[in-house]
Amino acid sequence: MNKRMKASLIGGALLGLFCVVGAYVRSGFTASPEFIFSLWYNRLILGLVIGAPWTATVRKKALLRGALFGLLVSFAFYSSTGFQEHISFVAGIFYGVILEGWLSRPGKQL
Repeated sequence: MNKRMKASLIGGALLGLFCVVGAYVRSGFTASPEFIFSLWYNRLILGLVIGAPWTATVRKKALLRGALFGLLVSFAFYSSTGFQEHISFVAGIFYGVILEGWLSRPGKQL
C-alpha cells in the first residue's frame, strides 16, 4: 500500500468517526448500531476510492474529483436510507473534497 492510500484510509476512518457522532446526536442518540456502522463504513470506502493511485493533476481538478467521488460513494448510503439522510449525503461530498484537498496539498502531495 502506498502512502496516499494509507493516509486516505486513515482520513476516511477519522472523518467517519466525526460523521457518526454527528448522526448519533442528530438521531437523539437512538440510531441503531447497524446504521452507525454502515455510515462509518461508507466513509472508509470513500477513503479507499480517493486513495487510489490517480494520476497527478492540478489542485482544482483534484478537488473536483474528490467532490465527484464523495457524491458517488455517499449516494450508496443515501439511497439505502430511502433518501432520508440528506445531511450525511451532502457531508460525504464535502468529505471527498476534504480528503482530496489534504492529499493534494501544495508541497505534500501524496
